[in-house]
Amino acid sequence: MDLSLDRPGEYLFVRRVGARSITVVDREFTRSLVLSPEKAIENWPVTHAGELDAGHVDAILALEPEVVVLGTGERQVFPAAAFIAGFLRKGVGVEVMDNAAAARTYDLLAGERRRVVAAFILPPEA
Repeated sequence: MDLSLDRPGEYLFVRRVGARSITVVDREFTRSLVLSPEKAIENWPVTHAGELDAGHVDAILALEPEVVVLGTGERQVFPAAAFIAGFLRKGVGVEVMDNAAAARTYDLLAGERRRVVAAFILPPEA
């Protein structure tokens, strides 16, 4: 059996997740971001899951996902029901998890060429 190393090059992938940062390909982000296989939206103005509401849904839906993965920091924190309902009304699945699990899930789905968008919440800089 031959094994080969498959390096993702045709999409943006998460290389590393830290407590206060996320590295996408070779670039480190220290502020919250929204990530699709094609683009990263920097400086997403969310620092805690409790801030999320229906108004944050449209920016994510503009990327036309079939599924949204929400990383809520070092721990899983569920956002307000209005935020989740905004996706469900449009037929878009949404999964909430900590950033490390969200990164693994995003990378897996992006590697399968799925229309996935990940939103990562990072704490404000100290």
